[in-house]
Amino acid sequence: MDIYDAIHRRRDVRGEFTGEPIPRDVLERVLAAAHAAPSVGLSQPWDFVLVRDPAIRRAFHGHVRSERAAFAATLTGAAAERFARIKIDGVLESSLSIVVTYDPERGGPAVLGRHAIADAGLYSVCLAIQNLWLAATAEGLGVGWVSFYREPYLRDLLGIPETIRPVAWLCLGPVTHLERIPDLERHGWRRRRALDAAVHHDRWTEPAG
Repeated sequence: MDIYDAIHRRRDVRGEFTGEPIPRDVLERVLAAAHAAPSVGLSQPWDFVLVRDPAIRRAFHGHVRSERAAFAATLTGAAAERFARIKIDGVLESSLSIVVTYDPERGGPAVLGRHAIADAGLYSVCLAIQNLWLAATAEGLGVGWVSFYREPYLRDLLGIPETIRPVAWLCLGPVTHLERIPDLERHGWRRRRALDAAVHHDRWTEPAG
């Protein structure tokens, strides 16, 4: 698949997972693409926890549902009605989950390029996630990033050390299809900004009107 096709076809998948297994060689290519991401000071501060255990996934899914309910309780009117129609995860339906973590101590205390921007290591982890997502799309797989969770809960669930930050729970697997229009746009939650509205020249400028 052309890189531009992968970028524009990529979707945050919730309800299209088939649950079919991922061939081992495909999974290895996707993980290798993630591991090939650029990182500040070549620190490679990421790790990938592959979660297949049904009991762990059920426990996490229960936590996600409680956080969904907590967010739903903050909404009223049309926003509440729109959110009620939106599926927020594919934890149980996907083939497996991948938890991507960040180790701020990797690379030692003097990480080249991080001295002025403390979050540069965290940005590196996000680049690994994006690589994983695009590679999965090129392989015909779907990815869903679940963000309805509390970090301390996930750290305890997976036995992640206190010094390591869980950045993303990703659902991964074959899908029936990828939607042409992202879910949040289809459900009227938010519309995509035009490129022109995001581009500034030389200095920050406020949008016209």
